[in-house]
Amino acid sequence: MLSIHTKHIQSPVPQVKTSLPGPRASALIKRDSVVSSPSYTRGYPLVAARGEGCMIEDVDGNVFLDFTSGVAVTATGHAHPQVVQAIQNQAANLLHISGTDFYYEPMVKLAESLAVRAPFPESVDSRARVCFTNSGAESVEGALKLARYYTKRSRIISFLGAFHGRTYGAMSLTGSKRVQRQGFGPLLPGVTHIPYGTHASLDDLEQKLFSTVIPPEEVAAIVVEPIQGEGGYIVPEDGFLARIRQICSRHGILMIVDEIQSGMGRTGKLFAIQHWDVMPDIITLAKGIASGLPLGAILSRAELMTWPPGSHAATFGGNPVACAAANVTLELLEAELIDNARQMGEVLQVALTKLAHGFDRVSLPRGKGLMMAIDLLDGDGNLDPDLRNRIVDGAFYKGLLLIGCGKAAIRFCPPLIVDRKQIDVALEILTELFEEI
Repeated sequence: MLSIHTKHIQSPVPQVKTSLPGPRASALIKRDSVVSSPSYTRGYPLVAARGEGCMIEDVDGNVFLDFTSGVAVTATGHAHPQVVQAIQNQAANLLHISGTDFYYEPMVKLAESLAVRAPFPESVDSRARVCFTNSGAESVEGALKLARYYTKRSRIISFLGAFHGRTYGAMSLTGSKRVQRQGFGPLLPGVTHIPYGTHASLDDLEQKLFSTVIPPEEVAAIVVEPIQGEGGYIVPEDGFLARIRQICSRHGILMIVDEIQSGMGRTGKLFAIQHWDVMPDIITLAKGIASGLPLGAILSRAELMTWPPGSHAATFGGNPVACAAANVTLELLEAELIDNARQMGEVLQVALTKLAHGFDRVSLPRGKGLMMAIDLLDGDGNLDPDLRNRIVDGAFYKGLLLIGCGKAAIRFCPPLIVDRKQIDVALEILTELFEEI
């Protein structure tokens, strides 16, 4: 059970009681505007006070249905009782001792669990090794270091539309929005971006780039999202990921799969790459791994992780409390939530398809599981980011939390505990918005 000090959210459906933002929210936003970085991308004025399941309550008592999961993070829902209990128990015993220098069971248990589940080939000693980080960007940074260290090569291939983080190495791979890179150069050298998701792009890589400006024997890794996240929840063409695997194997290049947003059950499988039966060399994780606590991980084939002591680590990576939350999260995912993501993903896809058939300014949905998106279109069928923003903002004022991605997409990434009734409520709100527009 939750702590007796936790106030439960009473309403299972959205309830907007005040003008938005309410008086307390307005006061806090005013305070924030003086002291917080202007780089934060706040849209509508939500000031959260507590969360439970798929619901968020703001500081004025308004209740919202959350289809963002804190950007695909709260996989088990907000304040899942078993996750909260694990956090409380661990916090009472050991908050921190640094797994880079010492040992503790929650970190070892989580590493064992991830290693045995990683979609890598079987080996004599271990399928995988695990290096813990604090975030997705840190996981990407570490994966880049590991790839360069192991291959003794320097070049990296990434994709247009990709988002891998905002630290320097991760930002150098990112190809999503100009604002994420503009003014921060010079970036990491040796990174080449190519179009995502098509065989034509890989044709150009093999037939043109490899024979002219990118010698394949100098490429350490190809870094790819199995489904692009920030870039628009883009699903690649059939065979695209398998072909990357073939290219990498042919030229001794490592295939790094970024599962930061798509992993941990969100697509109806533990790792999204498993939809295509492709085995990468390195996987980066974060977001949903610990139900809201900061934690990331680098998983690699065991024989690749040969860097020596002191070459890579993070003081807080694999923190005991975060690992305790992650261990319970993984148990909950495998007990029922991965299956629920698959089943409710099918329900969501049907509902969004119905929405698209009812309104010609809505595209058909794309994605897998509870990683789904639609594009918003203008009267001529072109992408319409202004309409997307109006819909996202309008949904907030009706009690539904959404976020955009890509040029004009709305992403749907609710907690993996979402049920059919909550999907119905979300689509009722969206239908009402489109009818008003």
